[in-house]
Amino acid sequence: MSKITVSSCNLNQHCLDFKNNIKNIIKSVKIAKSHNSQIRVGPELEICGYSCEDHYLEIDTVEHSWLMIEEIIKSKITENILCSFGMPVIYNHTLYNCIIYIYNNEILLIRPKKSLCSNGNYRETRYFTPWSKNKKIFSYNLPINIVKSNNQKNTMFGDAIISFNDIKIGTEMCEELWAPNSPNTDFGLQGVHVICNSSASHHQLKKLQYRTDLIKNSTAKNGGIYIYSNLIGCDGNRLYFDGSSLICCNGKFLKQCEQFSVQKVQVSSATINVKEIDVYRSSIKSRGVQSSKIELYPEIKVDTFLCNSINEVSNKIDIKFYHSMEEIALGPALWLWDYLRKSGLSGFFLPLSGGSDSSSTATIVYSMCKLLFDNFELIKDDLRNVIKDENFIPKSAQEICSEIFYTCYMSTPNNSENTRSYAKNLALAIGANHSELDIQEIVDSYMKVFEDKFNFKPKFKINNGSYIENLSLQNLQARIRMVLSYFCSQLLLTTKNKSGGLLVLGSSNVDEALMGYYTKYDCSSADLNPIGSFSKKNLKNFLKFGKEYFKIDILQDILDQKPTAELEPITAEYSQTDEEDIGITYQDISYLGMLRKEKNLGPVNMVHYLIDE
Repeated sequence: MSKITVSSCNLNQHCLDFKNNIKNIIKSVKIAKSHNSQIRVGPELEICGYSCEDHYLEIDTVEHSWLMIEEIIKSKITENILCSFGMPVIYNHTLYNCIIYIYNNEILLIRPKKSLCSNGNYRETRYFTPWSKNKKIFSYNLPINIVKSNNQKNTMFGDAIISFNDIKIGTEMCEELWAPNSPNTDFGLQGVHVICNSSASHHQLKKLQYRTDLIKNSTAKNGGIYIYSNLIGCDGNRLYFDGSSLICCNGKFLKQCEQFSVQKVQVSSATINVKEIDVYRSSIKSRGVQSSKIELYPEIKVDTFLCNSINEVSNKIDIKFYHSMEEIALGPALWLWDYLRKSGLSGFFLPLSGGSDSSSTATIVYSMCKLLFDNFELIKDDLRNVIKDENFIPKSAQEICSEIFYTCYMSTPNNSENTRSYAKNLALAIGANHSELDIQEIVDSYMKVFEDKFNFKPKFKINNGSYIENLSLQNLQARIRMVLSYFCSQLLLTTKNKSGGLLVLGSSNVDEALMGYYTKYDCSSADLNPIGSFSKKNLKNFLKFGKEYFKIDILQDILDQKPTAELEPITAEYSQTDEEDIGITYQDISYLGMLRKEKNLGPVNMVHYLIDE
């Protein structure tokens, strides 16, 4: 036979939750085998979870991971299927990020990662050492528990190809695909048919398009099968891994797992006729010349045939890409859900001001509730556990929202009736439990304590107060709201004769962070801030999208108002606005943010760039 079926997995893992992780792994292998698959590829560090951070420096993490490998071997799920599993491994007293290949309960190869990711959200070089001995392998003595479980004393460690009688398999781990000198080129030139990529790639707007371009181009120019497996969900940190595991052959995509999903385990499988790879490569004459010159990888020989699939050959598919506003609606929403169900708490609390930022956060929570309602059968056990009602059956997304989402408008005389009504009507539209609290009495009590002690009463600038007085009075209101938010988050459920607490949500956008236009320990301080990486421009577009997509008309009124903190007194002559306070428009801030983050420009080169513009 010349056909092979291969499988790629989306897995929702959690750092150091070994029982959950191994349960998902074993389930994914069983699903792959039910698809008659011969190769199963899992995500990066799937056994221990990716976001273990300094727990990687603890020997326990490595030892527990080997115990999970022992469970896998004892379960015999790797019989007649080649499986890759990601975990940390110590070799010569050095920690490596590795893929372990197991076939018929035998460990064939431990392959360490060669290019580590240490930019942006990632700090892999803090924990791991990159493997620098290209195309070299060494003997590795296996731990005693593995020796006892399958009588295997050693295996090979390093950079190699696994070679069956009819097919060759190579490895490329996450960052290695993105690096300029990717291994996939030499693999293809050496006749490797299948490249297995275990990844932990987080969601970022339009990142999937770039990811698919890299995979498509690598197989289009060199032929072969590319199996890309990614984590999905929040594994305990601030990242949302967006799944979308892929299978590609000769520049054509054959399968895609979902990018945004509540499923904890998803497996996609594709069947390929290996002869198509041979024909494709033989037609590229320049490839033959380059192939004859490369330094060869060592090969781990497996004396058996792997290509024995009886499935029909898979057809080409079109990759599903979401509109950027859909990505904002779905990615943060699923991150919130994953964080909530794993936290042991019972919902969210949001100080809802009636402005565009907190309204964006509220809309994302509603998006989460809509996803839960639409996928109730998949998540009902987790949802019932969150709300502590084993018989809960919602009739709408709003009903879910009413169980897990609490909002509060915290007012002073500086707040307008418009924002008060906007907050109330938005909460009503999405089904949130909404309340209103007048915090002026608390503000006055702070003022009295200060005045009694220091014989000084600060004034707003509109009342001839100084800049620092004006600032202190604004920050006082903001910080009171933060303290009160956490107080309410712990007690609101008690007032309704329910147990548990709530996670506090923030609503500070990236433009405010770039400019420093926020109060420390106000909406910048929360358990979670789902809009923290979005600009004001993106959020305004998101609210426009949300108005139509979710049928929430009040979002238009919220959009039409000028952004304001509402921390200073409103008079007939003066009303505070963000852009006047900052001295620059949010549109310009978003543009400067793009120059800083995407183009990596500092102030001087920004000026040169803007002059050219």
